[in-house]
Amino acid sequence: MTTLAESTDSAADSARPITTVGVVGLGTMGAGIAEVFARHGFSVIGVERDDAAAERGHGHLTHSTDRAVARQKLSEEDAAALIGRIRVSTDLADLAEAGLVVEAIGESLQLKKTLFAALDDIVSPDAVLATNTSSLSVTEISTATSHPGRVVGMHFFNPAPVQKFVEVVRTVVTEPRVLEDVTTLVEQLGKSPVVCGDRAGFIANTLLFGYLNHAASMYETRYANREDIDAAMRFGCGYPMGPLALLDLIGLDTAYEILETMYRQGRDRLHAPTPLLKQMVSAGLLGRKTGRGFYTYEGPDSPVVVADEQTPTADDMPALRRDVRLVGVVGTGTMASGIVEVMAKGGYDVVFVGRSQAKVDAVHARVAKSLDKAVQRGKLEESARDEALGRLTGSTSLDDLAPVDLVVEAIAEDLGVKTTLFENLDEICKPGAILATTTSSLPVIELARVTGRPADVVGMHFFNPAPVMRLVEVVSTVATADDVTETVQALCGTVGKTAVSCGDRAGFIVNALLFPYLNDAVKMLEGHYATADDIDTAMKLGCALPMGPFELLDVVGNDVSLAIQRELYLEFREPGFAPAPLLEHLVTAGYLGRKTGRGFRDHSR
Repeated sequence: MTTLAESTDSAADSARPITTVGVVGLGTMGAGIAEVFARHGFSVIGVERDDAAAERGHGHLTHSTDRAVARQKLSEEDAAALIGRIRVSTDLADLAEAGLVVEAIGESLQLKKTLFAALDDIVSPDAVLATNTSSLSVTEISTATSHPGRVVGMHFFNPAPVQKFVEVVRTVVTEPRVLEDVTTLVEQLGKSPVVCGDRAGFIANTLLFGYLNHAASMYETRYANREDIDAAMRFGCGYPMGPLALLDLIGLDTAYEILETMYRQGRDRLHAPTPLLKQMVSAGLLGRKTGRGFYTYEGPDSPVVVADEQTPTADDMPALRRDVRLVGVVGTGTMASGIVEVMAKGGYDVVFVGRSQAKVDAVHARVAKSLDKAVQRGKLEESARDEALGRLTGSTSLDDLAPVDLVVEAIAEDLGVKTTLFENLDEICKPGAILATTTSSLPVIELARVTGRPADVVGMHFFNPAPVMRLVEVVSTVATADDVTETVQALCGTVGKTAVSCGDRAGFIVNALLFPYLNDAVKMLEGHYATADDIDTAMKLGCALPMGPFELLDVVGNDVSLAIQRELYLEFREPGFAPAPLLEHLVTAGYLGRKTGRGFRDHSR
């Protein structure tokens, strides 16, 4: 067991080993924290306000351990021993023997201060008092005690027995030994601790809730529907849940309170709760806990989504309103080659055009190599590979696109070059052919307006690598015909992609939600609040994201990220979208990420 440090008052040399831990509040989070300590051999005293609450808390514990037994992650004997190490009480005085008390009651500053004042008179002078608050000031809570130096934040993530991350929050007066010993204790619980300063949201929530708030605002303005917003982030970024489904899981009341606290402290408009959140909270639409939030569930506390008035029906499924048999692709880079492969594997004959025969041959070789790898991995039959390669026709002349039904442009992200191409496609392609662009940031309407057929122009934003990533953002301009949008959506389905629909504005869905979050992470690093490693750890372990923000920035390229962030800022004029100066400086220095060997980290070794 670890030893926790003394307060500075009188017991500087008599630190004692911790064998007993108190947990006040046995809701879902508190019960999870109690279980974590009990799993690791600590005696735990759980305290609730009355007998009914204590019984519910005990029920949370037994339900959790029963599930672990059913999943064969815990033996029946170990589960019984675990429960046996937890004593449930309704009397705070029973915490007198605890060397550490973790508070997990409601997110009310006054409630927490009242509790800490009471605990200060009960526990021994060398005991540590910890709060699990996710947004309130640990410093303010500590002022309710006579020994604020022994108060620290221990922000567990839900569900505590599963999540491997804990934010250890220091105040300006937290004693170094207390901080060190609590960090060591967290490691002994099998968790990864990150130490951070005392500000609303800490690391994970500061970055997470700005993103969630932005997604709720996107839904509120009807830019995209709930299913498309969530699918975009799941399939475009590999997130385990979409933002609106995650808000339902967290609880809209909890999310609103966290955002409100963050906004009051930092006055960042991006943290001001979008009005829809307050309206839904007022209406009792709190998410899973009440059975209805952004989605509707089987019942309170159920994870099972059921159909409601917003759920798409079979009649809403897109259909090919225009005949598409022959597809054209312009470009010879990685994205263009990927789209060629996707279309050919999906059963379409493909004409792809490059500026030279060598580039055209390179596309064919790249597609053939990718298909061969799929065959070797058992993901594709040899006959299917041969059929796909047989559908390919390479050319160095744009005129060979005359018979295509759909042409997808995948050339350099340069508006001048793209507009010239669309002028040529307008002259070459037959009437009724759909002209699509894979741009990730440029206005699609700028390309449509240089043609004589703006109703036939649409965005098809594939994600890299196109053969692997399931998402395509279908971007409609104010001029795009409905049958064009529907046809492209349906075609995406036929080639195995998930299509989401959105309007023609900077960032579409994914980049508009992703890059402000990345920019916020850079600002956090720039402000010396936490290190890049700690921020990445917080988002990977605390929020289950596949990559931390700085890992992702170095993969995407800081120059690409800066360009997208500038586009977002220019379009929305939101001060919080202004690129972080540190990002600008790295790009100026040529530190672009993995492609140059150095970005936020050194990749040259």
